[in-house]
Formats: sequence, structure tokens, C-alpha cells
Amino acid sequence: MKVELMAVGKIKAPFAEAEAHYLKLLGPLQPVQVTELKDDEALARTVTAARATGGTRPDPGTLIALEAGGREMTSERWADWLGERRQEGRRLTFLIGGPEGLPGELSGRADHRLSLGPQTMAHQLARIVLLEQLFRANKILAGQRYHL
Repeated sequence: MKVELMAVGKIKAPFAEAEAHYLKLLGPLQPVQVTELKDDEALARTVTAARATGGTRPDPGTLIALEAGGREMTSERWADWLGERRQEGRRLTFLIGGPEGLPGELSGRADHRLSLGPQTMAHQLARIVLLEQLFRANKILAGQRYHL
């Protein structure tokens, strides 16, 4: 199963080091491709073009909007959810918008709406939290310890 994180903005210090760390940890378990887009409009255009037939990008498969108001899950539930998605065998594309969140059109088109918690966090930090939860979920699914 391919997993992609499409995010608005270029990751910057101090978040870049943490992102590289989790991408390295995820590599043997579930590689994640990160695509950075300039702004919300570019994110919406990229997803729309990928969904259209004949687009230059692969179909994003299952779209997951990360946003306030989405479903909150424990680490164990993340593992269950990810295991269910593996059974479906479709590409997963997680969407993280810019400082104002995801554009409404993308939220409405998402197959799943998930939240990383009730607090507001910087969109760059949300990238790290998502990668960390994917790491934990993969370790749980593999029957391995996930505490670092």
C-alpha cells in the first residue's frame, strides 16, 4: 500500500529534523512519500488533477483530510484503522492544509476526516504528529514495541 502525505508549505526548522527522523523510522515499515505544495490552491488543483482521468499524477486513492472536527483515535485505534485500509489495498493520501486548515472543497471530497486531537497546532507540527502516529500504528500492527 502506498502512502502519501500532501501538505501545504515547505517544512522548516525545527520540524524538518523531526520529519526526517520519522520518515527514516517508517521506511522499513511503511514508506511515506511527502509532497509539499505552495498553497491551498495548489493542493486542491493537484488532488483534482490526480482524480481526473489522464492526470499526470497517480490517483490519490483514499483521501484523508486531517482537520479539526475529524475523528479522534487512540494509537491502538490508529493501528486498527490502518490495518483496515491495508485490507482495502488502495493508496492512502493524507491532506494537511496551510495555516487556515484545508480548503472546504477538499474536506468535502475526503473519504475520511481525521483529527490529531482537539487542540490547535501548527500545520508543520501536524505533519510530525501524523508521521509519529503512522509509525506507532505500524509498530503495533507488526507486534513490536513502539516506545522510543
